[in-house]
Amino acid sequence: MSTYNLEALGFSPKKEIFRNLSTDELIEHAIRCNEGALAKNEALVVSTGKYTGRCPKDRFVVSDEKTKDKIWWGKVNHPVSSEDFEYYWNKALKHLNEKELYVFDGFAGAEHDYRLPVRVVTEKAWQSLFAQTLFIRPTEAQLQNHVPGFTVVNACEIKAEPGVHGAKTEVFVGLDLSGKRIVILGTEYAGEMKKGIFSVMNYLLPQKHVLSMHCSSNIGESGDTALFFGLSGTGKTTLSADPKRKLIGDDEHGWNDCGVFNIEGGCYAKVIKLSKEAEPQIWNAIGRGSVLENVVMNEAGEVDYNDDSITENTRATYPIEKVPNAVLEGVGDAPKNIFFLTCDAFGVLPPFSKLTPEMAMYHFLSGYTAKVAGTEAGVTEPTATFSACFGDPFLPLHPTEYAHLLGEKLKKGDVKCWLVNTGWSGGAYGTGKRMKISLTRSLLDAALSGKLDNVETTAHPVFQVLIPNTCPGIEDTTVLNPRNTWADKEAYDSKAKQLAEMFAKNFEHFSAQASDAVKAAGPRV
Repeated sequence: MSTYNLEALGFSPKKEIFRNLSTDELIEHAIRCNEGALAKNEALVVSTGKYTGRCPKDRFVVSDEKTKDKIWWGKVNHPVSSEDFEYYWNKALKHLNEKELYVFDGFAGAEHDYRLPVRVVTEKAWQSLFAQTLFIRPTEAQLQNHVPGFTVVNACEIKAEPGVHGAKTEVFVGLDLSGKRIVILGTEYAGEMKKGIFSVMNYLLPQKHVLSMHCSSNIGESGDTALFFGLSGTGKTTLSADPKRKLIGDDEHGWNDCGVFNIEGGCYAKVIKLSKEAEPQIWNAIGRGSVLENVVMNEAGEVDYNDDSITENTRATYPIEKVPNAVLEGVGDAPKNIFFLTCDAFGVLPPFSKLTPEMAMYHFLSGYTAKVAGTEAGVTEPTATFSACFGDPFLPLHPTEYAHLLGEKLKKGDVKCWLVNTGWSGGAYGTGKRMKISLTRSLLDAALSGKLDNVETTAHPVFQVLIPNTCPGIEDTTVLNPRNTWADKEAYDSKAKQLAEMFAKNFEHFSAQASDAVKAAGPRV
């Protein structure tokens, strides 16, 4: 029995190890072990149990001589000692040594010069299928010569000990950046593996002067690359899945001196309320080899994407090649357009506005969106959410390091930056209406085709962003200025001031590092 050199990590495996099984083999193993069931569309439907999302408060980074002065310690990166990490690493290995194991060897990073060889060791077949889909799959020749540069060990069935060796709860997600290891205990949610490696890339790439980004990316017929930044629910995956353009990737990218490259080999889409009519590309991509997490399925094998009784965070995986117009090489030229997507539930931001480079830096560091009432317990009115660089849960380094790289790249190229509100218009959530996706797509198309380049703009009196006065294809231009859509203008002014104050308070975290020009590019309070 081959152990694939797991002993080098401290393993003493007692049962069979399955390495890089085929999709069909992994599905067969998952069903045999009662890990999930096949839906009518042949996707594997699984439950992640108690945890249906990431556990950011249970994510720890080893603080040692190499990392203690580099890491952005605080609410995102919780320090843990090498000894505490080792305790849970050994606890995981002791548990896994008694199990049949699944090993996936592959890569993160489509650009060969910045590619990270990864190894994922799991006790569940479906989690190995997840890894096979989300990371870049090796050729046979690459597999024979594969040497892991980073290893994820997922011992989801065993729990951490609250209050013992740094753990706060039964979940422990530990990153040992110096030892090139990640260990996961107490949660079956597979997104922890994907985002663990993304965090590693966010640590490694900036040190090579490459900007790592939580964004989707596509490319037009003329080779014009576009980036879409946005938090969950802002439309990042939906808007980048454009049948007129080729998809480079839907979530994680690097930007080097030559251009943009996908970090992943697949997509991990949120599928609550997914419909064939609204999102045909995603709908059609889900099939055999896909994993449906926490999606409700009836006895006939039919899935109900509208059912959120398990969680609102239902998810689907699919390989990038399932997208008909995907760029399978995963690379593109440097971007011509960058879109910052926000779901503004306060209803005060324009549906579309142009940003100066300084404004782009400000909004990149802010990473604003808003939660609406009912999405979380206790949320009864819109709540502002700020996530630096549109992904601060995955940033090992201080946000200003990523913002500094973005600023450099904006200066190098003629990159146009836009702020896109996919949220509410005519009033806040509960009063106004959600932006029509047809309006957003029309504005996107106009920006991508260059039709907004020479359109006259008006600076928003509070947020300063530049609102196009007209847009080809849009007859009713009143929708372009959000104040026009509110019946009560004074209520609009009050709500705009309220949100501007939230922006200003949040930006206090970065004011010491930001330039005067960037600080001046924010909302006027």
